Amino acid sequence: MDLCPKSSNYLLGIFFSIILSLTRLGECTNTIQYSAITCRKHTAVLTDFGGVGDGKTSNTKAFHSAIANLSQYASDGGAQLIVQPGKWLTGAFNVTSHFTLYLQKDAILLASQDEAEWPVLAPLPSYGRGRDGPGGRFSSFIFGTNLTDVVITGNNGTIDGQGATWWTKFRSGLLKITRPYLIEFLYSDQIQISNLTLINSPSWNVHPTYSSNVLIQWLTILAPVDSPNTDGIDPDSCTNTRIEDCYIVSGDDCIAVKSGWDQYGIKFGVPTRQLIIRRLTCISPDSATIALGSEMSGGIQDVRAEDITAINTQSGVRIKTAIGRGGFVKDVFVRKMNFQTMKYVFWMTGSYGSHPDEGYDPKALPNITQINYNDVVAKNVTYTARLDGIKNDPFTGICISNADITLTEKPKKLQWNCTDIAGVTSNVTTKACDLLPEKKIDCPFPKDTLPIDNIKLQTCSLPSSKLLDL
Repeated sequence: MDLCPKSSNYLLGIFFSIILSLTRLGECTNTIQYSAITCRKHTAVLTDFGGVGDGKTSNTKAFHSAIANLSQYASDGGAQLIVQPGKWLTGAFNVTSHFTLYLQKDAILLASQDEAEWPVLAPLPSYGRGRDGPGGRFSSFIFGTNLTDVVITGNNGTIDGQGATWWTKFRSGLLKITRPYLIEFLYSDQIQISNLTLINSPSWNVHPTYSSNVLIQWLTILAPVDSPNTDGIDPDSCTNTRIEDCYIVSGDDCIAVKSGWDQYGIKFGVPTRQLIIRRLTCISPDSATIALGSEMSGGIQDVRAEDITAINTQSGVRIKTAIGRGGFVKDVFVRKMNFQTMKYVFWMTGSYGSHPDEGYDPKALPNITQINYNDVVAKNVTYTARLDGIKNDPFTGICISNADITLTEKPKKLQWNCTDIAGVTSNVTTKACDLLPEKKIDCPFPKDTLPIDNIKLQTCSLPSSKLLDL
């Protein structure tokens, strides 16, 4: 009697029956979970509103209809809109409060290249004009203003800005108004943007503006390194923002911290404060890992950056300002930087002189003070530092400690180019300039906790009946 095969098949059948039972149990329960600042009571999918994921059909009306419909649940536990696997072509759309947009794995939002599908907005009040031209600006792809409690997330779904057409128009001088960004929120509170891949933005990728309590996590942001102004993340006149665990390849600054432009930013007067940046990896051969400015006329204060990696990037944490900016950059704390193939490790510029118009005040001088860098390892470096303050307005309180700099095979002879600055250095392997004398010190890093670090994420679920990628 051939008992063994029968016995094996019997046990194998039991095993698959158990697996099938568990799978069916999963289908009857919430099977996909994600972390968010708030979970939602109501759920819909884009196809409920006529969405077609063929990469050709416009879904602009479907998104507008879905979000308008789901906004009625804002006071009843909120709603989440699921974008299933597929290619979903759409123009710009606005989201609503108490709302989650969730992109499943293999879901791709394709930004329309038809300008008619991008509403035109007035310039931001802290800028006075568009960044690309004196007129207004196109709405951002995903946009919201005066909102509360919004989550844009997914299982690493993709937002493709299809920016090549916009880059060509910009380079050819064919645009009279500013190119769109991918994600932007104005005057909003409690915003989460996480677990997504953003590619080929027409211009800046993520632009929280005049907002508070902003959490940005686990983003992969990709653009050709020669693409114009494709900044990764630009917190602008925001309070209490946390950016962490992001990987950015950009044609401009990986992160650019801003607060308005010259007289318009001074008048608007809203600084960026309480900003945390952690575990950032950047590749940007022609720009900065983190830039403070150049539009910083409302002020930048209390920036804390740590565990920062840059590869083949022009500079580390760069301060960009100019006469006419006004405002301030102060209380900046950076530690644990690891750089490979850099033009500059430390760079501060007091002559970054683009202005919105002729009405800026040449007597408006920026105040740059208390800038701290500690624990830096940089290899294959061309210049250690270029630190250019402003005559009669020096940059002060600069502290650089524990910096191990290894130069390229053909480094520049002048490793520290310093003018109109004051501060100290400690334990830096390339000899600093005379304006930064040696002092035995570890540059400080705050020990207190900012409010954004106290946010507790919830574990949220997607109903299996709404999913197609299980």
